[in-house]
Amino acid sequence: MGKFMYETLRVDFEDRVLAHLQYVIGAKLRRGESFHFSWRDDASIGDGRTTIWLHPAATIIYKYYGSRPPAINRAWIEALSQAANSGAGLHLVPEPPEPAKNGSEQ
Repeated sequence: MGKFMYETLRVDFEDRVLAHLQYVIGAKLRRGESFHFSWRDDASIGDGRTTIWLHPAATIIYKYYGSRPPAINRAWIEALSQAANSGAGLHLVPEPPEPAKNGSEQ
């Protein structure tokens, strides 16, 4: 279980989810873009929703609990990036299947 830490806020995400969020958030912040990031809260803290404003000067720490980096699904990166570029901002979307690689099975 990975943690996303922003200022005094700490949120648990599975390592695989966190790796994809790191990729999308990092890409937007490298381009100097600010945006909202929303997620559903765990039932233990009220089962609500939290939204934060991310900006290029923000200090973000990604803490992974697994020793190996998860495989990255490019289709999921694209889906999360589209969400991040929308008016609603970045939010978790279901992981789509990765497209089949053409020509790899002969």
